Amino acid sequence: MTDVAEVKAADAANADIKTSQMQTISALSADETERLGTEIVAALKTVYDPEIPADIYELGLIYKVDIKDDRSVDVEMTLTTPNCPAAGEMPMMVENAVASVPGVGVVTVAIVWEPTWTPDRMTDEARLVLNMW
Repeated sequence: MTDVAEVKAADAANADIKTSQMQTISALSADETERLGTEIVAALKTVYDPEIPADIYELGLIYKVDIKDDRSVDVEMTLTTPNCPAAGEMPMMVENAVASVPGVGVVTVAIVWEPTWTPDRMTDEARLVLNMW
């Protein structure tokens, strides 16, 4: 019986080691991640849809910004409509804006269509600019 108890204790210790090995620690500090996030949002706010006088961030076109440990950034965004005349240039505009942030590595921009963009995704600031009150 003692042998079984010792084996169980050893298994529990090994489980703790495996668990600690599976935990990931970000290569970026919390402060650096916050700085990059803030500056990326500011950069995104400089990108405007050529036909709409509001920036793409306030319009709710940015769905996800993922800052990776190697400082690369993945952006998921949408457009107001699949037939948007700016569809060809908008991803490059976003990529250039995000890449201009000091400390950012490779930027990848993906256009996604789910969830579908609707005006309720806009911020109050965008609504005000577009007189949608």
